[in-house]
Amino acid sequence: MGDKSTTNENEVSRERLAELLNEDLAREYQAIIGYVVYSQVLTGAQYKDIAAQLEIHAKQELDHALIISRQIDYLGKMPAVTPKPVRRSTDAKEMLRFDLENENDTIRNYRDRIRQCEALGEFAMAEQIRQILVQEQGHQIDLATALGEEVPDLSGGPQGRTLGKRWWRGSHRAQSYE
Repeated sequence: MGDKSTTNENEVSRERLAELLNEDLAREYQAIIGYVVYSQVLTGAQYKDIAAQLEIHAKQELDHALIISRQIDYLGKMPAVTPKPVRRSTDAKEMLRFDLENENDTIRNYRDRIRQCEALGEFAMAEQIRQILVQEQGHQIDLATALGEEVPDLSGGPQGRTLGKRWWRGSHRAQSYE
């Protein structure tokens, strides 16, 4: 029964794929804004390295937005222009946690998108998203490390979405990330 829901989730039309990619694009915009802001307001010696890393992440997220926009245009749709809301805080750990939660969502969604692209025979698009996923997982590792936490285990696919705020309890050591 689980296979059937996964199959249905992967079977989307080109139009639906463009809609989902626009959601991903809005998430990329959110990441750009979050990383730009957080990289500038994190203070203290313990956050110097991660603040510099967040600046790099912001630039990478812009590259991701350009790639996703190109794919949406290829599918014949107009790329979105509005970011998902950016959460703010004055607490450094909370800012990093917001970023980590957003990266976890992005990773889950891009894993779905790869399967959906492949189901449509859009293998080049799937490969573009795979390359983005590699960087997103790097961001996830950087953020979890900065928080002193294990890298969240997202290998459960769609089921991982039901874990809510308990995502950090899983161990990543023996799990595959794709």
